[in-house]
Amino acid sequence: MSVLARTGRHKQRYQDHLRLVAGCIPYKRVEDKTCRAEERLLVLMISTPKRNDLVFPKGGWEDDESLTEAACREAYEEAGVQGVISEIPLGVWEFRSKSNENSSSKVGCCKGYMFALQVTQELHQWPGLSNYNRIWVEIDKAFEVCRYEWMRDALKSFMKSVSDTETEVEHQMMLMSSTSSYLGNNSSCCPTPQSPILTSSPNFLEL
Repeated sequence: MSVLARTGRHKQRYQDHLRLVAGCIPYKRVEDKTCRAEERLLVLMISTPKRNDLVFPKGGWEDDESLTEAACREAYEEAGVQGVISEIPLGVWEFRSKSNENSSSKVGCCKGYMFALQVTQELHQWPGLSNYNRIWVEIDKAFEVCRYEWMRDALKSFMKSVSDTETEVEHQMMLMSSTSSYLGNNSSCCPTPQSPILTSSPNFLEL
């Protein structure tokens, strides 16, 4: 992957005058099984030197990449992380760019797609190192310091997505436990082949 960030908008995608944007919520789990599910999660946010509030990595979706590739690229360029991205977006939001927040025209309007990104690698050098500071925060803190309301909505969708995934995993683990118990209690019977049970989400891609 290039050590230089992309610049310019000559490859930028648009739809009905809306600039198309891709971003993600990078996250990792803390090894503390005594906490509630949301407290075991940290999300990665970035800041700029002139502001104290925080945002999630995002940027323009260009015409030579897929939507998930664009989201992964922004995470790499702005936050210096790589990982496993969800196939399905957390949602789609329309918003104004920060330079046109007070404008009533269609100029500066964006349509943003946000994804969950499970971080597997944190880089020491990345394209935006001199422009962005990155910080891991707990979920409650992320809601407090997030700059944009639409990103807080994305964070709510992220929490629901994580909760649904954990519920499915717990369900699959219970099925595995029940199957093992049944086989143990019926050891005299002829065993039948068992189909493997997936315990990880099928909606994630390694990029």
